[in-house]
Amino acid sequence: MKKTFHLFFVFTITQLVTFNINGQQKINSKTLFSKIDTYLTAGIENGFSGAITVLKDGDIIINKGYGFANKTTSTLNNSNTVFDIGSNTKQFTATAILKLDELEKLKITDSLSTYFIGLPIDKQNITIHQLLTHTAGFSESIGSDYSSFGQLSEISEEDFFNNLFASKLLSKPGESYSYSNVGYSILGRIIELTSEQSYEAFLNEYLFKPAGMKQTGYLLPKWNSRQLSRGYNRNIIEMESTVTLYQEAKGVNWHLKGNGGINSTQNDMILWYKALKTNKILSKESSKKFITPFIPMNSEKTHSYSYGWIVNTSISNALRLSHSGSNGTFWHTIIWYPNKDIYIVYATNANSSKVESIAYAVAKIIFDENYIPTPIENNIYSYIMNYINENPTNKSKELISLLKKNHAADFTNSRPLNTVGNLLLRSNENLTWAIELFKMNVQLYPKDGNLWDSLGDGYKANNLKEDAIKSYKKAIELGHKDSEKKLIDLTEN
Repeated sequence: MKKTFHLFFVFTITQLVTFNINGQQKINSKTLFSKIDTYLTAGIENGFSGAITVLKDGDIIINKGYGFANKTTSTLNNSNTVFDIGSNTKQFTATAILKLDELEKLKITDSLSTYFIGLPIDKQNITIHQLLTHTAGFSESIGSDYSSFGQLSEISEEDFFNNLFASKLLSKPGESYSYSNVGYSILGRIIELTSEQSYEAFLNEYLFKPAGMKQTGYLLPKWNSRQLSRGYNRNIIEMESTVTLYQEAKGVNWHLKGNGGINSTQNDMILWYKALKTNKILSKESSKKFITPFIPMNSEKTHSYSYGWIVNTSISNALRLSHSGSNGTFWHTIIWYPNKDIYIVYATNANSSKVESIAYAVAKIIFDENYIPTPIENNIYSYIMNYINENPTNKSKELISLLKKNHAADFTNSRPLNTVGNLLLRSNENLTWAIELFKMNVQLYPKDGNLWDSLGDGYKANNLKEDAIKSYKKAIELGHKDSEKKLIDLTEN
């Protein structure tokens, strides 16, 4: 049984969204608040959970939470809720590098050989600039940040960097853009080597404290435990706050450090915007590098990567800086129009494909008074789980009909049924429905050995040994080798 998805850390390029900008017309704050609030409030019944912040000319248009930060304690999301901001950590890393440049501790043109000894020849001349712009040639990652269902992966600093520097480059340094989490991990280590402080300690002293940010970081903040949001992936998989995971692990490994996993609040992200805007942390000269479109990210050259930001220059009269980040459960988006002084921060602790673009819908609401956003929809995984919790297995055919009718765009492969079935097995709940989901899946995709393997797991969990054996044999027949050991274990016992 292969898991159909995993919790993992991944960046996401901003959506290619365009819209008309109606000059410099004055924004009606009350009307705008009402439109945004109505849109998000209506989404709560379909699983939306998170927070939105919009500032115009430094004034707050909306700064509000929706849904639950913790369903068990009925704690609601609010502007002080602590969310994992994912890859938006990268702008903190980039700022720290620029700060060290100002302090004359390093130069953006420095090569890796300045800081690391014994590097392979192909890595020696990679520059800090190339790491910042994802042109160093490293792959996206050399391993997952989280193992399945939210447990932090374990790797020592020595093993991480040995594996990384021994890995094959995707392209020659400086040749092309290729997003890389590990590139920013290297930057995090350079911050430590040049500052003689831990990565988080440097950020805390030179970025967060000057900005007044007290609820941003990994482990150093005196976290308000009541404000830590739990994660609800697709509204069906619950996980602890990543802060809790860091505390339990007594640290943050290099799969995350420098490239992701920092936690923050909406209110702290407002302070961050104000600190950048007023040059409280960086000089005007350094700040210009934030909005310099260094490296094109697509063939049309509408999006370019700067230092920790994606720069869009294709929208008339509206330079846009943006970035998103996610670990699969949490999603975080920042959109900043510096020329129009509009700043948007969006966070959710219940990520799915149905809510990833909400920040861009809010941006459209701001710029187009006639725009009516498409209502937030329930995701297919949550829809299936809700259905099986309310109906007996003899209504399984009705479920398929409803999925084809209400979620046709998402019900195009075996993943939804297999995922929910495996989650039921994991939780040891509603096991008869697990079998039913697997049976329907093999009927829809009879030549998929992985699905027969899942059906075998379902039968085994229900103590139906003979049926499990038949399913595993079918899976093996279809080339699913993972079923071989399961069959041997089952027949020998």
